[in-house]
Formats: sequence, C-alpha cells, structure tokens
Amino acid sequence: MQLTRVRLLQLLAAAPLASCAPRDALRVGSKNFTEELVLGELYAQTLEHAGLSVTRRFDLGTTDIAMAALQRNEIDLYPEYTGTALVNVLHLPPQSDPQKSYAIVKSEYAKRFGLTWLAPAPMNDTQALATTRDGAGRYALGTLSDLAPKASELRLGAVPEFLKRADGLPGLQRAYGGFRFKAVRILDNGLKYAALEHGDVDVVVAFSTEGQLKAENLIVLEDNKHLFPAYHVAPVVRDAALTAKPALAPVLDRLSALLTNDVMQDLNLQVEGSQKREPADAARDFLKQHGLA
Repeated sequence: MQLTRVRLLQLLAAAPLASCAPRDALRVGSKNFTEELVLGELYAQTLEHAGLSVTRRFDLGTTDIAMAALQRNEIDLYPEYTGTALVNVLHLPPQSDPQKSYAIVKSEYAKRFGLTWLAPAPMNDTQALATTRDGAGRYALGTLSDLAPKASELRLGAVPEFLKRADGLPGLQRAYGGFRFKAVRILDNGLKYAALEHGDVDVVVAFSTEGQLKAENLIVLEDNKHLFPAYHVAPVVRDAALTAKPALAPVLDRLSALLTNDVMQDLNLQVEGSQKREPADAARDFLKQHGLA
C-alpha cells in the first residue's frame, strides 16, 4: 500500500530519533502550525528540565493525524484545544463557557479513549474579528455589537469555512443581528493581515493568539455576547504514559499556568515575524525566564 506523503515524512523524521532515544522516553507530538510547534517545544523542554527523557514527534499534520498517533501509541502526548476536541473529535456542539468545555472534553476523552487532559492554559486561541485602529476609530468599533449594524459599510476578509460554520458568520448574524457585509473576500489565512493593511478589506477573521495582533496596528473587537467557543490548550496524555511517568503532570501544569494570550502572541510573533526564530529557541528563552529550562 502506498504511503501518503505526510505519513512518509512522519516515518522519516521519526527514524533517527528512535534509534538514539531511550526506550522509556516520552514521545511529545504536535500538529503542523507555528503555535503547535512552539507548544510542543515548550512541553518537551520543560519535561527535559525536570529530568525526563523526551523524543520529539512534531509537525504531524492535522488534528485527525495527531489524535490517531496518540491512539496508536505512536506518541504519548500533544497540545490540543478544547474547542477543537469538542467539535472536531467528539462531534459535539461548541461551548463558549471555558469551564464547561474543558469538563466535557476531559470526561469524554477519559471514557472514550483512555486519555487524560491535564490543566488547561489561560490562553484562549478562539476566533475573533479584527480591524485597524484607524478603522475602529472611524466607525466607532470596540465590540461585535458595534460592528453588527455597520457591517453593510465594510468588507470582510475570511476563510471559506467561516461563512458556513455555526460559530462563524451565521452565528454572528443569529447572536448579534446585522452582520450583512458590503462584500466578503475569501483570503488565505497567511495573507489576511496584508490585505487589511493594504485596504483591500476592512475587517478580518483572526485567532486571538496570533502574533500579528501584537505587532500590527490592529484592534480585536470584543465578543461581548460570547458567541465564539473557548479554545484553551492543554496537554492530552495517554493514561499509560501518565501511570509510568506521574511526574509529568505537575511539571506541565506549572508550565500551562504561564501561557496567556499575551505570552503566546509574543512567542508566535518571534517565529513568524521579522525575527524568524526557530520554535525551539523562542521556547527555550521563555522557559529560562521562568526557571523551567
């Protein structure tokens, strides 16, 4: 059977690590975008600082691939988001209440999969709508309620799924009323801030821990009716690994408590912004500041 390109790259990447790693090393995974790579390094380096052996299995791909690797005993833990787990894995309705969302995924993962969610971080990488400071001032925008009746004067930049999801544009129209934009432009996620800066759109769909939100002249509009689901991140761990290495839980819980939106924006910006730092280097400097590396 022919291997997919993603799976082949996984095997090739893992092979040299497996040959030199201790047999009892914790295998830390991550999905394939900047924030997950940074989180994977934060987890791995924190565990190493605590005296535990670690093997990295980063850049696995989508949620489905990372979850399958966890269930097949190919990795022991990886960073996951409560909203992603609730909607994409458990196929349950989204929840805006962070405590309720976490309680559901923690309980269901334990029952269905034999997996444990450790303590969630304060950071919430949820959806948001952002505009420029100039635009916010011109149209008196501070909240989504402010934007709802004025959308007919403005152009939205979004990815296609935002136009259909219950927690996307249809949800905004249901919860806030209005939100009938003058025009909607479909944008690649990596190009949206350039489009906003160049005046091609007036508002973009953002994610609240993106580094550009810290670097650019941008305003995130407050979701004052709490439509957008909670997306708090936490390590998801195989129960067998937790039993074998119980020390990993308090170590990672201590780390998670430090990960606020501001911290993750800064770390993401170091990697994706003008510095172009490696995730491992950005993670190491942060951990050293807090005595975890």
